[in-house]
Amino acid sequence: MVKLTMIARVTDGLPLAEGLDDGRDLKDAEFYKQQVKALFKNLSRGHNEASRMSIETGPYFFHYIIEGRVCYLTMCDRTYPKKLAFQYLEDLKNEFERVNGAQIETAARPYAFIKFDTFIQKTKKLYQDTRTQRNIAKLNDELYEVHQIMTRNVQEVLGVGEKLDKVSQMSSRLTSESRIYADKARDLNRQALIRKWAPVAIVLGIVCLLFWVKGKIW
Repeated sequence: MVKLTMIARVTDGLPLAEGLDDGRDLKDAEFYKQQVKALFKNLSRGHNEASRMSIETGPYFFHYIIEGRVCYLTMCDRTYPKKLAFQYLEDLKNEFERVNGAQIETAARPYAFIKFDTFIQKTKKLYQDTRTQRNIAKLNDELYEVHQIMTRNVQEVLGVGEKLDKVSQMSSRLTSESRIYADKARDLNRQALIRKWAPVAIVLGIVCLLFWVKGKIW
């Protein structure tokens, strides 16, 4: 059964639409929505490995497709056929591009296409019961296969982003610290030069002063 449906722009992770009644009968719905948002954030940073993927998360699977800089994602029971999940997403993708394609790049606020929920709910109802003649026919359709779609674990997927973020933070910190050390090294070198040449400068100054006094006296 389809549990959650969310659509986001890949370039910045901006949520564009979602199923408004999603999560009403789902325990820990907010927890899974936060995972989806974290996944969108990773995708916006270029951490995606494939345009189609299934991700294990507890008793469910996230399935997503990326097309035209938009990610279409649904969460289903583990027993829900993978083939139907991806055909459901394909139907959403085709309609979303047809209706909103020209405005996707210019959308500036979250859930700018929330009215698309009407189509999400209508389409979700068609895919809820896997035993209908329509869905059985889709399962038997050999033209749409999903065997090659990669399956990964949610901790592994989100962990990649966290590790890369930590590496980036460490790199920035090392760069900052190296600048501080470089400044300190320049200060130490300057102080060392002053200590080395200051006595010579003082002696020369005294000698010049003596010559000047002597010239005044004579």
